[in-house]
Amino acid sequence: MANAPNNLQIRVHSRRGSNMIHPLSAESPPPAAAYTEVKHFKKWVPWLIPFFVVANTVVFFVTMYVNNCPKNSLSCVAGFLGRLSFQPFKENPLLGPSSSALEKMGALDVDKVVYQHEGWRLITCMWLHGGVFHLLANMLSLVVIGIRLEQEFGFVRIGLLYLISGFGGSLLSSLFIQSNISVGASGALFGLLGGMLSELITNWSIYANKVAALVTLVLIIVINLAVGILPHMDNFAHIGGFLTGFLLGFVFLIRPQFGWVNQRYSPVGSPAPPSPKFKTYQCILWVVSLILLIIWFTVGLVLLLRGEDLNEKCSWCHYLSCVPTSRWKCNNQPVSCQAVQTGSQYTLTCSNSSKSRTYSILDPTATKIQGLCTQLCR
Repeated sequence: MANAPNNLQIRVHSRRGSNMIHPLSAESPPPAAAYTEVKHFKKWVPWLIPFFVVANTVVFFVTMYVNNCPKNSLSCVAGFLGRLSFQPFKENPLLGPSSSALEKMGALDVDKVVYQHEGWRLITCMWLHGGVFHLLANMLSLVVIGIRLEQEFGFVRIGLLYLISGFGGSLLSSLFIQSNISVGASGALFGLLGGMLSELITNWSIYANKVAALVTLVLIIVINLAVGILPHMDNFAHIGGFLTGFLLGFVFLIRPQFGWVNQRYSPVGSPAPPSPKFKTYQCILWVVSLILLIIWFTVGLVLLLRGEDLNEKCSWCHYLSCVPTSRWKCNNQPVSCQAVQTGSQYTLTCSNSSKSRTYSILDPTATKIQGLCTQLCR
């Protein structure tokens, strides 16, 4: 009878960036009952991020239905869509609703948060978008960034990271941009980027090619923040979301060290010295980040509820959101007009300029007049 082939024991190292397989000595194999293969960190099936994408898309369609351009405007883009058609390009170049419709749906309006106690707008604004282009850009970014993070860390941690970062972005935005409404998931998205950066830092020892990963990630973050200095971009929401997510990453996305993981699956009676679950620097970053988060949210909410405008205390901070050039201006003041009615004729004159125009409005409403004012004066 042929001799049975010798069994060859192998151990697979789960360290990131290394898929080397090392045969163990056939002369001294570990006891079969005591040996267990070291598993890689659990991979999660992502469902929350796709749900967020669907939710944002549904909310956008509801907003367009509430907007009802044919009823509230003299002209619409893509009129064949009926009630879902878009506001004129001069009013909203992103192919979306009017500012009044966004305000009805829960856009961030600081006056209503402070004086009418509508604090829920700090949350609802992150589910609204200014137009189709705005929605597509944010949802594509959410899929690219969020799916990978949810696979690595699960829906609970990434869901909390997304929502709390979005709240942090809204909070910082409300302290600096108080004359206009603000919408968008960008603060939450920048929170995911911030979480990716802090996750790389706190789990530094388990990464291969860590320097290249750090440089690439920092470059992506810098480019995205630089885009925020363009007009009509709320870069304060981006910065607030990023900083909040960066601190949350040290709290939520900390990984145990591989020495501790290997120790759990090592053979019984192994002489290896005990290894701590987390390194000292990880614990320090966890505690410091948690303290800073508590301070940030406490101080930020107190300043907001007192109606503070931080632009009055920081004369240069507005450049973080928009830098004027020869090609564009950074006038964030709300558009307003003086209206004079003569029969069905309305003459609108911009408050910030001498531009004037007469319109024939058969069924005048405040929304229609405001829309015409925005088209004329923007």
